[in-house]
Amino acid sequence: MSNKKLVLWNRAGCESCQQLKAQLANNGIDYVSIDVEGKNELRDVLEAKYGIRHVPVAEIGDGESYAAVTDGSFEKIQALLQA
Repeated sequence: MSNKKLVLWNRAGCESCQQLKAQLANNGIDYVSIDVEGKNELRDVLEAKYGIRHVPVAEIGDGESYAAVTDGSFEKIQALLQA
């Protein structure tokens, strides 16, 4: 079992976010949710880290280093969790 953690940046009303959450739930993948709705300071963090302000963004890591999936690809998320 991997000790990697998944942090999902998302917002209410985001269809892509809801689809990704459903895929994660259907596959039994736990995650920590960060809701950026109405929180420009959190979008500023995304912009500083990845040059984007949109969600969903999934960060996968072990506490020391993280990789991000910024296009909402469930397949990429799975691959990073299993790597």
